[in-house]
Amino acid sequence: MKKKTQQVSQQIDMLFTKIMQLAENKQEVLLGKCESDAGLTNTQEHILMLLLHEKLTNAKLAEKLNISPAAVTKALKKLQQLNLTHSEKSSSDERIVLWSLSETGQPIAQEHGHHHQATLATYAQIADAFSEDEQQTIVKFLEKLEKEF
Repeated sequence: MKKKTQQVSQQIDMLFTKIMQLAENKQEVLLGKCESDAGLTNTQEHILMLLLHEKLTNAKLAEKLNISPAAVTKALKKLQQLNLTHSEKSSSDERIVLWSLSETGQPIAQEHGHHHQATLATYAQIADAFSEDEQQTIVKFLEKLEKEF
């Protein structure tokens, strides 16, 4: 293996190790610190953010977050205890429970959305430091790396 290739491999390994440490027990990795000070997990805040836009069932939240329905139920139970969400039966089918955001949960949901946008802006700022050709190479690399997962 070429020395430069070995160096790149080691840097990738260190980056993934750091990401795993940051992401432990989280469903997403956001840069910076959460500003809401609500003491919620990223998953709980992400649920609030999703409910900001529409009422959703437990199953739909699990699908959007790519986590188990049991994990969503646990998160929703905590959010409901804190009066950040509430549930109602669907008018078309009373077996379906729809979750929505309470007024108390709205600022936290909005802050989480801003946190997402700030993370994407940081990625864009980093990418801007590279030429279009270099960015295409980075995208190609990321696509190949993603296929390995």
